[in-house]
Amino acid sequence: MPLTNRIHFRNLHGDIFGGVTNAIVSLPIALAFGAASGLGPVAGLYGSICVGFFASLFGGTPTQISEPTGPTTVFMTAIITAMIARNPEHGMAMAFTVVMLSGVFQILFGIFQLGKYIILMPYSVISGFMSGIGVILIILQIPPFLGHATPEGGLMATLTKLPQLLANLNPVETNLAIITMAIIFFMPSRFRRYFPPQLAALVIGTIISFTLLHNVELRRIGEIPSGLPTLYMPTFTPAQTMRMLIDGAMLGMLGSIDALLTSVIADSMTRTETYEDQELIGQGIGNLVAGLCGGLPGSGATMGTVINIQVGARTALAGLIRAALMLIVVLWAADLAEYIPMAVLAGIAFSVGIEMLDWNFLKRSHKVPWKSTLIMYGVLLMTVFMDLMVAAGVGMFLANLLTIEQLSNVHAQQIKAICDADDTIPLNLEEKELLNLADGRVSLFYMGGPMSFGVAKTIAREHLAIKNCDTLVMDLSDVPYLDETAALAIENAIKDFQQKGCQVFIVGAVGRVKQLLERLGILNLVPYDNLFMDRTYALKRAVVMDKVEIGLQTG
Repeated sequence: MPLTNRIHFRNLHGDIFGGVTNAIVSLPIALAFGAASGLGPVAGLYGSICVGFFASLFGGTPTQISEPTGPTTVFMTAIITAMIARNPEHGMAMAFTVVMLSGVFQILFGIFQLGKYIILMPYSVISGFMSGIGVILIILQIPPFLGHATPEGGLMATLTKLPQLLANLNPVETNLAIITMAIIFFMPSRFRRYFPPQLAALVIGTIISFTLLHNVELRRIGEIPSGLPTLYMPTFTPAQTMRMLIDGAMLGMLGSIDALLTSVIADSMTRTETYEDQELIGQGIGNLVAGLCGGLPGSGATMGTVINIQVGARTALAGLIRAALMLIVVLWAADLAEYIPMAVLAGIAFSVGIEMLDWNFLKRSHKVPWKSTLIMYGVLLMTVFMDLMVAAGVGMFLANLLTIEQLSNVHAQQIKAICDADDTIPLNLEEKELLNLADGRVSLFYMGGPMSFGVAKTIAREHLAIKNCDTLVMDLSDVPYLDETAALAIENAIKDFQQKGCQVFIVGAVGRVKQLLERLGILNLVPYDNLFMDRTYALKRAVVMDKVEIGLQTG
């Protein structure tokens, strides 16, 4: 993969159309997220420009559109609140330093090739996580939706003051926000092809505020600083350095998950393959620059990416054009945005929160296993009322435990100890005859599939089930993977049988399985002549040895 994204001019028409369309789509969303974060609309604009430009230039998904998203905005809002509360003088600069750190962590994720591991996450966790962020975004938009400023203290303060907000709602601003949402959700599809519903809602809502509501005092965006952004240098304080590093890592992980999930969607639509690690590097550079310029952090935006592909864009040129057009708006047309009502932006952000809820999974949650449903709702509630990354971490832990349990149960069914022909083990006719001929004095201990720590208990249980035998044939032919816990369980079984005076044959230990058994010294417990590659031959040797011993005893 080259350092810069795959850019060519063979699809110039589609890429230009994609860039122009997404600039129009991104403008109202950037303004809404900037206002929602508490940093102001200009932060949303510069975040959209910086992340969008550098992620397109250096990323690994040519058609991906990157900008501030619901998850990154929600997390940034929490960081701003916490940093300013701890350090009113430097809190803002420290918050933007966290954005820079998140970019550094994303670059490191890409350099160390961690992209393929970041999205190894069960869907129940992803669904609960994204739906929880959608709920947070909705709750944070309730005050401006009802005509009030967002109270200090974020989510919990909003919930605490909800009865007061409802009792004193501003009916004009609330109705304007409802009209904005209605335009977004009910705009006919034939018009959506030519005019993004978010922009239509922004324009129509603003026109209504100047015509039908011209005699009503409404809260508006106000002056947006035009020109180049104010640069924020990295700012640390000894007391907050560790907290900032943790927040930076968490924000970087959140943005990486969001971006790579969007890359998967882009790949499925374009039949291409994302360079995950390169995409993380591009996202990291974008967020690093966004933090320097006082912009919101961002990641891959699903809606913008899908629109980009649908209108014909195929290279990163579309993302670069989009960022350039938005920069032109900030530098020379920012004055036009200062009259946009806050209620309109609240309606746009509210609708984004509703769309973030995973309705597809929520409607079918009663049809999936109850444990997955419990994880999804648990992650959702922890995301809303506790912490974003705690929710993801706990959800991943529980989901992995359940996965390990399920896989262990499946693999445990492939562990069988038998003394005669048994249909549960794939035996050929000669092997069945040999076991019947041995008359219970030769036992076959069969293991199939990956043997990990989850099946160690089953190995112990099955070997204890064999009471008496003269020879044990331990078959590892169908074991592609063996970990040290299962290997030590096999060692205990071998020693136990040997203490009972039983001969142990090992069949089919090859490759990594053999290497592990050799490193742990387990193969040394068995004479070299008792190591076989063919199970039929091993059974034949065991039966012959058993017959010889019986003959010696009777003779």
